[in-house]
Amino acid sequence: MSPTMYQALRTSLLLNARCWDADSERSYQDLFERLDTNKDGKVDVAELRAGLKAMGIFRQGAAQKIVSSGDQNKDGSLDFNEFTKYLKEHEKKLLLTFRSLDRNNDGRIDASEIQQSLAELGMDVSREDALKILQSMDIDGTMMVDWNEWREHFLFNPAHNLEEIIRYWKHSSVLDIGDSLAIPDEFTEEEKSSGGWWKQLVAGAVAGAVSRTGTAPLDRMKVFMQVHSSKTNKISLVGGFKQMIIEGGLTSLWRGNGINVLKIAPETAIKFMAYEQYKKLLTSEGKKIETHKRFMAGSLAGATAQTAIYPMEVLKTRLTLRKTGQYSGVFDCAKKILRKEGVKAFYKGYIPNLLGIIPYAGIDLAVYESLKNAWLSYHPKDSANPGVMVLLGCGTISSTCGQLASYPLALVRTRMQAQASLDASDQPSMTSLMKKIVAKDGFFGLYRGILPNFMKVIPAVSISYVVYEYMKTGLGISK
Repeated sequence: MSPTMYQALRTSLLLNARCWDADSERSYQDLFERLDTNKDGKVDVAELRAGLKAMGIFRQGAAQKIVSSGDQNKDGSLDFNEFTKYLKEHEKKLLLTFRSLDRNNDGRIDASEIQQSLAELGMDVSREDALKILQSMDIDGTMMVDWNEWREHFLFNPAHNLEEIIRYWKHSSVLDIGDSLAIPDEFTEEEKSSGGWWKQLVAGAVAGAVSRTGTAPLDRMKVFMQVHSSKTNKISLVGGFKQMIIEGGLTSLWRGNGINVLKIAPETAIKFMAYEQYKKLLTSEGKKIETHKRFMAGSLAGATAQTAIYPMEVLKTRLTLRKTGQYSGVFDCAKKILRKEGVKAFYKGYIPNLLGIIPYAGIDLAVYESLKNAWLSYHPKDSANPGVMVLLGCGTISSTCGQLASYPLALVRTRMQAQASLDASDQPSMTSLMKKIVAKDGFFGLYRGILPNFMKVIPAVSISYVVYEYMKTGLGISK
């Protein structure tokens, strides 16, 4: 909801914080001398990190970002002039943000002003949460934040504008676990006008591609078990992998991965564009979009994207399950399906797939919000700085819960996609296939293949997060 709203300058290094004079060279000099522990006239990353830690600032990468931003002669450290210039420039930006929040121009920010500003950036915040954000900055206990308190709080925080601040609690699309059913990411007006949104989409797509490639063997095993495993034909993880390697060699574990990676880009682009259009359709001009309408717009965007790329989903399932030599590639597979089964075959399993979007996206968002609120209520003082592990943990758990809810529909979809050319009378409908599975294998038959599916969640999240961070750096996205 807000970034590292640090408890800084309340501790030993700035005991006189309340009377801190931003324009006083003496104050800057005192602070610089305290940070420069080896007295060489420079503050390097290690010294700044130790100083920030002493102030209670544990934001990962903050020291590195501050030194990189202020280091004009590129010697890896800040001398006094660079240090002073960085702080003065940073404070100018902080003042602009403070003024944009202070809507009634009374020199103080209250909870309703925080609520209003975040709402305009597409972030619905309860009054209780807004008060918690205020509490993390409020030194004198008035439940209002003046310029001194605001500056003291953000002095050593590389983030300086509201867009950067709210991104922390935004439900990010960075986590790619191979099932693109989540609500699309939100972008601020600044990101849309500056073109930053497409860089984030590209970074997310590349992260998804690397993540899916890394976990492709587990994904193939999931599909294999969904289609072939039953009470009479039990497939274990080890046995299944052995069977695949014997049949097609080690590389066969990556069958179907090419098309799985290929469909990321069109699906992401269609979903994002459709989401923006649905949001406009569902809200009046100039009004903010409510949470339930955002969910509705996201679900409709997901359905639109799935409709457009669904033939690729069918191809992915067929290629994943193929035997050695069955198809020479994606186009050969498409030609053979078209010749034998007709156009309709490319939309097999479409209805259970579409129905799966609602429980997945709904539970994913609901669990994420619940976990976020639980964290905020237990850590009111640190509510502004959730940290990477908390955000990744919330995202992973919520995505996993979403998958758990929609898994039976995903299994039925995969079974229907995998059906070879049968007579129309032999092709069961969604409901009859579900009944057949339950009658034959019991209720848990609808969860065949869930073990490899869960096994790939943590590596998929980890890979996609790391690659996304590297891609952001490479594309020059400051976040």
